Amino acid sequence: MRRLFPVTDMTAESAGPAAPAAPARGAGPEGGEWSLDALADAYAYPEGDGSWLRANMVSSLDGAGQHEGRSQPLSSETDMRIFGTLRGLADVIVVGAETVRLEGYRPARAREAFAARRAAAGQGPAPVIAVVSASLDLDFSLPLFTEPLVPTLVLTGTGAAPERVGAARKAGAEVLFAGDGTRVDPARALAALSERGLRRQLTEGGPRLLGQFVAAEVLDELCLTISPTMTAGDAQRIAGGPPVAVPTRFQVASVLERDGFLFTRYLRI
Repeated sequence: MRRLFPVTDMTAESAGPAAPAAPARGAGPEGGEWSLDALADAYAYPEGDGSWLRANMVSSLDGAGQHEGRSQPLSSETDMRIFGTLRGLADVIVVGAETVRLEGYRPARAREAFAARRAAAGQGPAPVIAVVSASLDLDFSLPLFTEPLVPTLVLTGTGAAPERVGAARKAGAEVLFAGDGTRVDPARALAALSERGLRRQLTEGGPRLLGQFVAAEVLDELCLTISPTMTAGDAQRIAGGPPVAVPTRFQVASVLERDGFLFTRYLRI
């Protein structure tokens, strides 16, 4: 793994390219794999009491956010280590119902590598998973609902079908209402999570949910893996839905590289 940005050690101004940055704590040799501690330091949430919504997505070089409906074909071993690290730092993982269905979501698990860090931050052993669904068209017999380490949350609107709300609760999920009618309001959903102390928020999509967060101007950070692949086809981008009136500006915070994959972080300006 190489840190490409920010650069911390420059060569002589007339010589040419920047020298490699100093490795993070726990990093291996140049180009080697970083430890989970080093990754956790690199992706630490901001200090403070306010909530923070971070998205983690992957995109091919030609803009595809998935291949044949799933993100895994665009990923890599290092990408999955970062994926696990971001989960290990989060209080809650917010995910759309369609992504739950397509990606076969399972409960988040406790990982020994993050146990001490989570305990020091006052976090539980594993992040809560919060599923956003207007229709509640979900299979509540899945382990995500029946076997989680911590109860799964379901975010829906006040007009959700009572029988589906009952099915979710019977399976062991906790239902939170965050919108009028069947619509889920993105800002209200995040506020409901923050009120429960779940302020370190991570969303893994899908594209429609991420598009809603962007349109509502509540996305604080994007962790985007740029995969050195081309897919062609008509796959969705990482964010979908109606366009915003004025494009939301982000600034680059860091860029890491391994095996041709770029692991970027962008913060909303």
